[in-house]
Amino acid sequence: MNAEFELGDVVRVVRNVRDDGTFPGAARGDLLVRRGSLGHVVDIGTFLMDQVIYSVHFLDANRIVGCREEELLPADAPWAESLFETRERVRNLRALAIDGAIRVPVGAVGEVLKVIRDNPDDIAYHVHFAALPGRTLQVRECALGPMGAAMQETSDA
Repeated sequence: MNAEFELGDVVRVVRNVRDDGTFPGAARGDLLVRRGSLGHVVDIGTFLMDQVIYSVHFLDANRIVGCREEELLPADAPWAESLFETRERVRNLRALAIDGAIRVPVGAVGEVLKVIRDNPDDIAYHVHFAALPGRTLQVRECALGPMGAAMQETSDA
């Protein structure tokens, strides 16, 4: 198992990091580090002998937090701020169609499986909607809203 980052590397965390109950002085669920924050790798270890875990010192938050490799990017990698993150629940603001048939109605609840930042001007997400079991759709950010978002009926997504 090879570590992608080395001691001293500057990295960016790609999702919000919340306390899982193990961070001293914080309550379970408290926000520890906001996605997009930069930090320095200060230690490298493993979890269950199959995951590399990095201790990252985030200077702005003045916290050292454990991060999995898939939660980090090199600091110089392209980065675009997204409205949502992995595992976040969203509602679609537009009806979503496949082959001309509406398959996901306006307001359907979905879960973000992956954030796609390939084009910083057009963030997209892999989303699973309960209205379409067994299928994952790639949805542009402009077609999604937070759980309490107002709905608008359009069919282009």
